[in-house]
Order: sequence, then structure tokens, then C-alpha cells
Amino acid sequence: MAVWRRKPKNKVLIHSDQGSQFTRMDWAAFLRANNLEHSMSRRGNCHDNAVAESFFNLLKRERIRRRTYRNREDARRDVFDNIEMFYNPKRKHARNGMLSPVEFERQQMMRREGV
Repeated sequence: MAVWRRKPKNKVLIHSDQGSQFTRMDWAAFLRANNLEHSMSRRGNCHDNAVAESFFNLLKRERIRRRTYRNREDARRDVFDNIEMFYNPKRKHARNGMLSPVEFERQQMMRREGV
């Protein structure tokens, strides 16, 4: 979805763990076709993936564990809604000056453009 929405022009670093889905040939072909560079944690090194681990911990603690889903589609829809309608545009983060991810990115883009 990120590739489809953002259409990155420059190489983008994609970080993952060593799960089998990230070591398959079709995943490697997708990365090459979309100008993505794979970065994988060393076995047992959770610090390499701290940002993703923190995100998923928050998602589970603040949303998923507080709900009961009737089916996979309801869960998928709720997680998408949480990320797109709350986490990215509204949830403030101490590590980036108490800005939401959308606002932080907007300010970074303005700085790069000299606005």
C-alpha cells in the first residue's frame, strides 16, 4: 500500500525480521521491482526493529486487545481505521516533538523545501 500511495522515486529502506515471508524469492522480486532495499535484523536483536516493535506493541495494547472481532475482515478494517484515522494523523509522539506522524512529516517536507 505504501508503494502504491507514495510512489517513491528514491530507494526506500524496508526493515523486517527474519520471518519466512521476508526471505522468499517473490518478496525479493517485489523489493527490486519497486526500488526498495531490504534491511533485516540479526537473529535475536530486537533493537534493530525497535520502531516497528513499539508501533505493534501500542497497536495491540491500545486497540486490538480491547476489542473482539467477529471475523478477519472486521479486524483488518478496524486496524486500518486505527492507523489511518487516528495513529498517523492524530496520535502525538514524544520522540518527535509531540507531533503526529502526519504533522511531523509535513514539517520535515517544508524544511527540505525551504518553506
